[in-house]
Amino acid sequence: MSLSLRHSTLSLPAGPVWLAARLAHAPDVRGLVIIARSTLDDEEAARERAISDALNRAGFATLGLDLATAHEDERDPDLRFNTPLLANRVEAALAWLDHQPPLHGLARGLVAGGTASGAAIRAASRSADRLSALFCLGGRIDLAGAGPLGALALPLCVAVSQDDPGRAMMHKAFELIHAQTAWQDIDDTGLSAPAALARVIPVLVHWFEHHLPNADDATPENT
Repeated sequence: MSLSLRHSTLSLPAGPVWLAARLAHAPDVRGLVIIARSTLDDEEAARERAISDALNRAGFATLGLDLATAHEDERDPDLRFNTPLLANRVEAALAWLDHQPPLHGLARGLVAGGTASGAAIRAASRSADRLSALFCLGGRIDLAGAGPLGALALPLCVAVSQDDPGRAMMHKAFELIHAQTAWQDIDDTGLSAPAALARVIPVLVHWFEHHLPNADDATPENT
């Protein structure tokens, strides 16, 4: 699918801070996928670009979202483990999207990795009316907590490297989820390796193609 995308650099309000975000959008997209990250390192940036490019080619708009500011990322490395705070910031981004008329009516998906996975699940457990599906690239889904894991009502796919040291812990957290789920094993090169990422991205794209309704099929919002 070929789209004429408009790329915008944004600042989204989240309590006392403004979060950097990158929107790629066109009028005829089939849905919107948020790609959230809790750290601002080059590896995370490269992964976001690869995922965004693939989703854009498949006809989706994307919103790359930094859950930490540049100042926080530099001065407070423990912020990435503050799951309640990061989850609130995901919800702040969802609230911002609610007030963007060009994006109304689009089904939304959410991608996260690392510690942002726990925040994404925690936020999604409280925002089932604002999201349609989740995809976690490994990460600390256990940080969501047992309550949010059990309360999740959205389809979730978790892609996990076979040599991830936290694999057993993630699987234990995964078993607490009652919603529709899928567990995707990734070769032992790890999700940071370009070859492994190239293999998991088609799975990610297919997940959202299957679970995000087309904009034309979505129920119009009451205004």
